[in-house]
Amino acid sequence: MEAPAVTKTVGHFISGAVVGAGDSAKYGDIFDPARGEVQARLAFADQAIIDKAVAAAKKAHKAWSVTPLGKRAEVFFAFRGLVKAHADDFARIVSSEHGKVVSDAGGEVTRALEVIDFACNLAHHMKGEISENVSNTIDTYSLKQSVGVCVGITPFNFPMMVPVWMFAPAIAAGNAFIVKPSERDPSASMLMAQLWKEAGLPDGVFQVVHGDKFAVDALIEHPDVASVAFVGSTPIAHYVYEKSAKFGKRVQALGGAKNHMVVMPDADMDAAADAAVSAAYGSAGQRCMAISTAVSVGGAGDALMAKIRERIAGLKIGPGSDPTSDMGPVVNAAARDKIKGYIAQGEREGASLLEDGRDIRVLDYENGFFVGPTLFDDVKTDMTIYKEEIFGPVLINLRVDTLEQALELIEKNPYGNGTSIFTRSGTAARKFQNEVQAGMVGINVPIPVPVGYFSFGGWKASLFGDLNIYGPDGFKFYTRNKVVTSRWNDANAGMNLGFPTHK
Repeated sequence: MEAPAVTKTVGHFISGAVVGAGDSAKYGDIFDPARGEVQARLAFADQAIIDKAVAAAKKAHKAWSVTPLGKRAEVFFAFRGLVKAHADDFARIVSSEHGKVVSDAGGEVTRALEVIDFACNLAHHMKGEISENVSNTIDTYSLKQSVGVCVGITPFNFPMMVPVWMFAPAIAAGNAFIVKPSERDPSASMLMAQLWKEAGLPDGVFQVVHGDKFAVDALIEHPDVASVAFVGSTPIAHYVYEKSAKFGKRVQALGGAKNHMVVMPDADMDAAADAAVSAAYGSAGQRCMAISTAVSVGGAGDALMAKIRERIAGLKIGPGSDPTSDMGPVVNAAARDKIKGYIAQGEREGASLLEDGRDIRVLDYENGFFVGPTLFDDVKTDMTIYKEEIFGPVLINLRVDTLEQALELIEKNPYGNGTSIFTRSGTAARKFQNEVQAGMVGINVPIPVPVGYFSFGGWKASLFGDLNIYGPDGFKFYTRNKVVTSRWNDANAGMNLGFPTHK
C-alpha cells in the first residue's frame, strides 16, 4: 500500500524503543477529524513484529513477576506522577486524533488516574491467605501469581483511559502487557509507553503494536499470550471472546450498549434535561456509557423534550481544540456517514425527528467529520434506531406509562451496560436499582461509570466473560490462584492409601 504524503509516521514500541516506523509493508491513516485531513500515517504490524513483541514480553515477564512488590510500587508511583504531569499533553493528543473537546479528554485522563491510584496499592491487592493446622502440623495457604503475557485490544473512543483500565492491574500483578490500540487514535498509547520507560519499568513489560484484524488475530493465536482483554462493539467482542477461548486464553470482552435513562414524572426536569444532553452529546455520543435512549414515564415526555431542545439550541459545535466548543466531530468519515444513515432510517420508520444534525456546517472546518445533536421522539422498540447501537450524537425517546413498563423494556433489550433513573422518589429509585437488568446503575446520575476502586462491566451482550474490568475484578483477572498445602514435621507420617482428610 502506498504511504500517504504526510511527514509523521507512528511506529510500534517494543523492548523500550520505537521500531518499524519506516519499513512497514502496510500503513493506515490517522485523521484530524475536525479538518477531515490525514495528519499522520501508522505502521501496521506483520507477523514478525507480533512475534518480536511477544518474545520480548515473555522474557521481561520472568524478571518483572519476581520483582519485589515495593519496587513495583515505586515504579507505579513514578508513572502516576508522570501521567499527571503530562495530563494536558494527553488531552491534546486525544482531542487531535479522536475529535472530542480537550476538556472532555482531560476528564478521561482523570478517570485513568483513578485506576492507576488503585493499582499503586498493589502490595495489598497481591496478598494471599493462610490457614494454620488444617490437619496435624499441616498449613494451607494461597498465592496470587501473574498469568504471563497479557494483551489489550482497545477502542478509539477512550484511547488513553481504557488501556489504563487494562494494563494498570495487569502490570501491577507482575504481568507483561501488549496493547493494540485503535488504529484511529494510537498516539496516547505511545506516550504512555515513553512514560513507563521514564518511570523505570523494565523494557518489554509494556509494549505497543499497531494494526488491523491481522494484528488482533495474530496476538490471540500466539501460543505465548496468556490473556486477552477487549473493549469495542458487541459483534467484535463476541468474535474476540470465542476466538480467544478457542486458543485457550483467559478472556474478557466488553461489547456495546444501548443505555436507557428513565425519567419519572416527579423528576427535576431541568436536572434531567441537563443530564440527558450532557450524557447523549458529550464526546459526540461516542461513549459506551453514553445515554442514547431516554424513557419518559407518564407525563414526563413533553416537558423533557422541550427542555432538551432548549439546551441543544445553545450548544456550540466545533473543533475539539477550541475551548469554547461543547461538542467536536466524530472520529472519521465512515462513522459520520453511518450515523447519518441511522438518522435517515429513523425518519423512514416513522420516528418524530425533532432535531436533525445531518446538515451542520462548521465555519473553517467544512471538511470535518461533524454531525450535530439529533433528537427523536415517539420511538418504538421495533425501530432500527432503537435496536442498534448508533454510537453518535443521536438521542431517542420512548414513552411508557409506568415504571414497570420501563423496567420491562430495559430487560428485553439485548444490551445491559449502564442505565439510570431520574426521580425524587426513594421508593422508585430502590425498585429500579434492585430490578433493572444492567451492570451499572445511576440514580439521578446519567453516566454511572464506577470509580477506580470498584469494577466496570455490563450484563447480557455488553460483556462476554466472568470478570469486569479494573478494580478488584481487574486483579482477579490478571492473577492465578495457587494453593499450597505444607507439612513441616520431623516425625514420619507413614503410609496411608486413603484420601487425605483433615484429621
